[in-house]
Amino acid sequence: MPDIKTVGIVAKQNVDAARELVPRMIEWLEAHGVAVRYDTNAAGYLGRADGLARAEVPDGTEMVIVLGGDGTLLSAARAVAGREIPLFPVNLGGLGFLTAITVEEVWHELGRALRGEQRIVPRRMLACAVESGAGASSHYDALNDVVITKGALARMIDVEAHVDTHYVCTYKADGLIVSTPTGSTAYSLSAGGPIMFPTVAALCITPICPHTLTNRPVIVPDTSTIHLVNHAEDESAYLTIDGQVGQPLGQGDRVSCQSSPRCVWLVRPPKMLFFDVLRQKLKWGER
Repeated sequence: MPDIKTVGIVAKQNVDAARELVPRMIEWLEAHGVAVRYDTNAAGYLGRADGLARAEVPDGTEMVIVLGGDGTLLSAARAVAGREIPLFPVNLGGLGFLTAITVEEVWHELGRALRGEQRIVPRRMLACAVESGAGASSHYDALNDVVITKGALARMIDVEAHVDTHYVCTYKADGLIVSTPTGSTAYSLSAGGPIMFPTVAALCITPICPHTLTNRPVIVPDTSTIHLVNHAEDESAYLTIDGQVGQPLGQGDRVSCQSSPRCVWLVRPPKMLFFDVLRQKLKWGER
């Protein structure tokens, strides 16, 4: 990690722990000679109106501190937009598989970061392209997953799936999830998908409440391209990226997913390894 001269702060809104933490953090950073850029949520905790749009916070920084949960981190990952700017994720409550640094650890871990002693791990993103029947196209990057789900009042939807040139099946289900290893502990896990080690070079296709009970999650190499065709009526299905952004789908719209050349770089506590997180977050038994 290069010398840290400027950091960004991205904060979740309306979190009690952040009301005390944000002012203390800025005071601590400035006392260590580090300039700070922050979003509008963080500015609100300071009683200021000079907060930046979240997409502008990473500009000119060497690290971005994320205060919140995994949802805040996913939003920050899109703001970083593939630049090699490490995210320093602090968990302010909730499950938080990605936000592994606790409030109690934050000052020690920030000191390590300023000394260049932090462990930084890359997490590969998922590139998604949508081609509509009308000829329009759109592109997204996901850290966790790309999801096609039925609309609020829709019945089950039909989604045709291909892996490269191989036809898989046409799923009749409430939806379909394509997840990265990072996203395997998110929506895919709730839908019965497997937990994948973060460095596994794979993608997972997980149906949501499939009509055919033998439709099970399928893991494919991350060198594959997953092609999905929506057969539901116009706007009866919706595409969601990381549970935060997306668009309605028309009948015949095509969604392609493949491993992205972009990574998100996460600061991890040196002694907090993947299985430590699983034991802590999923309450697995310990010896």
